[in-house]
Amino acid sequence: MPMLLIKGSYHLINSRADGDTIPFKPDKKEEWDLVPGPHKVEHNMSGKAKLRLEAIDTLETHYARNGNPEVHQPWLHGRAARDELTKWLGFTSVDRLPDETVTAATPTTCPGWILTRSAGRDKRCIALAGKGTPPGTSGTFINVDEALLRTTFNHHILKEGLAYPTYYTSLFPDLREELTAAVRQAKAAGTGLWKDDETLGGASVTGIDSLQDDAVILPKLFRRLVDYLYLGDPTTADLTGFPAFLDQAADEFWIISAGHSTTGLDAIVEVTGSKVRMTHPAEDLVFVEN
Repeated sequence: MPMLLIKGSYHLINSRADGDTIPFKPDKKEEWDLVPGPHKVEHNMSGKAKLRLEAIDTLETHYARNGNPEVHQPWLHGRAARDELTKWLGFTSVDRLPDETVTAATPTTCPGWILTRSAGRDKRCIALAGKGTPPGTSGTFINVDEALLRTTFNHHILKEGLAYPTYYTSLFPDLREELTAAVRQAKAAGTGLWKDDETLGGASVTGIDSLQDDAVILPKLFRRLVDYLYLGDPTTADLTGFPAFLDQAADEFWIISAGHSTTGLDAIVEVTGSKVRMTHPAEDLVFVEN
């Protein structure tokens, strides 16, 4: 899979970096212009931009939409993923405010490189994150195979069981299968969040507090539940309208095991009273970019 290699450095201070989002600054900021796709990478005058790490989704440490109050998923695994990213990149200490804003870091930046093919609609660069010696010349496209993928944080965090896989159609099948192998290894060992995951077994949703304090579920499902609950009284949970809400959201995705595409997460989400569960694991889904 050809991807653009960009050499640069990771930055934490004044950010709210979590387990799948972190600022990155290329050594040559003009290399952002080489990123393909209809969306440009948004960056400041120095070239610093936000990365959204490809194919992974860690538990939300701060989520807000449509002017609603900010919420989070259970802290344990979200903060573990956040800390694993900073440690893996080479930061030895990080100070944060209660709202997760980084006030100090040692060292102040860490060198590294990314591999990318696009930016999202939110103008964050979608990337594989690497450290150490770059695997090629910055500003050029290189082939990313399974061996190179295994050197990235994206693969590492899935192997550690601290992230859910979240695939999109832009990721080549061979790389997706390599990541899925890491996921299945972590699941089999009950590593990280997998020992507490309720995505398939069913989470009891009685209001926003239950989502923040108890339910370890796929972050995409969490976000949809939060958005739905804030349409009414978020302290209680009448989930009878949740399937219709998912249908209206119209997420388009492939179910790998079924070999066909569908629209609307209501096709794979079951609601029974206050319990919500998905009928297919995250690694069986490939979402279409919108």
